[in-house]
Amino acid sequence: MSASNTRAAISGAESRAAVPILRRHLAEGARSLLGWSVALAAVLALYLPVYPSLQTPELADILDTLPTELVSLLGYDQIATGAGYAQATFFGLLGFALGAIAATAWGARFIAGMEESGRLELTLAHAVGRVQYVAETAAALVIRVLGLSLVTVAVLLVLNPVVELALSIPNVLAATASWAGLAVLSGTAALAAGALTGRSAWSLGAGATVAALGYALNAIGGMSADLDWLVHLSPYYWAFGEHPLSNGFDWGGLALLWGFSALLVAVACVALSRRDIGR
Repeated sequence: MSASNTRAAISGAESRAAVPILRRHLAEGARSLLGWSVALAAVLALYLPVYPSLQTPELADILDTLPTELVSLLGYDQIATGAGYAQATFFGLLGFALGAIAATAWGARFIAGMEESGRLELTLAHAVGRVQYVAETAAALVIRVLGLSLVTVAVLLVLNPVVELALSIPNVLAATASWAGLAVLSGTAALAAGALTGRSAWSLGAGATVAALGYALNAIGGMSADLDWLVHLSPYYWAFGEHPLSNGFDWGGLALLWGFSALLVAVACVALSRRDIGR
């Protein structure tokens, strides 16, 4: 049997299975998910244990020499508390970047990458509907991000008593839910761009733009009273503006993050349904 016939047979078998696209994406992405999980765990294990050593008058003196706007932007005005420190070092910075990069890469590969490799056209030719493909792909994206979220929660809860962060479990769940929503928004932006254009470059650019623009709007709005309205346009602010790691679930922010993600999935469904694949 030729290679093309073998791929066709596999695609045909997948199309007859329950949620074939979801199953395939999860199986093929296991190594990627493991790699990103290790990266997130490493960042948490590297930065959080430093917290006790930072509770010194010398650090406060150093922060006093920095511009107030910069200190506020980086969240360093809150690092006297465990919640503020974890937010400044992980959720609001490195964890945010890693989550956005992972979700954007996945979202770009799921449609644009598959189309450029020729696998998307082959899959759709074997009784897999386009809306079904997008829906199962979006589900795979969310499940992968939730997998990263579980790792984040687990590592935080293990380190919490060790480094005396004094984080409550509900607030850890709240902050992680906001972080996950922010990552999924970047991923679904990449997914929608892939469905619209079929090009990985545009798809990656869309996901990166959502993350970077959200951070920039939050930064600019936070540094100027005249432009403070900009923060309300920022997905980053929707996620962390109400300090969920300190204050608990921000249902309004979560609704915006997950609501816009759902809207982008709907855009992807419509776009892929109306476009000629591979052209």
